[in-house]
Amino acid sequence: MKNIILIGMPGCGKSTLGRRLAGALHRSFVDADSYLEEKEGKSIPELFAVSEDCFRDAEERTIEALAKRESLVIATGGGVVKRAVNIERLKKTGTIYFIDRRPEDIAGDVEVSTRPLLAEGSAKVYTLYHERITLYRKAADEIVVNEGSLESVLEKLTKLAIRGQRII
Repeated sequence: MKNIILIGMPGCGKSTLGRRLAGALHRSFVDADSYLEEKEGKSIPELFAVSEDCFRDAEERTIEALAKRESLVIATGGGVVKRAVNIERLKKTGTIYFIDRRPEDIAGDVEVSTRPLLAEGSAKVYTLYHERITLYRKAADEIVVNEGSLESVLEKLTKLAIRGQRII
């Protein structure tokens, strides 16, 4: 079966929704950032401390490895769309769902100090959203707006994912 890939801003709900979706569909869940840290033997902040390119290279290796697998629910890092090769690889074996959450909801909800690209503060959420929104929309096979209860968003995502699996 094709992978189900979740993209979107840091704090949009990819990991939370991904875990719940994987459980509902009886699939394995992979958080790409956690997988990256395990395989690289370094934390994301450590990689960013070298340079953003160092991190993006590691992210590209991670996506290459995950895209070769099947039947996963994958929550990607927020910047995975910054390199087109990542999206090309993911689309070969999966369907991409953009979890679109308003930047003001993310800024009011996310602990920005734990996220390297958001360390400048919550204003950075708006900057990143505006830089990336076109990339997210272009990459997405489906867009799921994350507003309302977690259960209602999960229900929408589950219906889309089940329908998407029947199409192939």
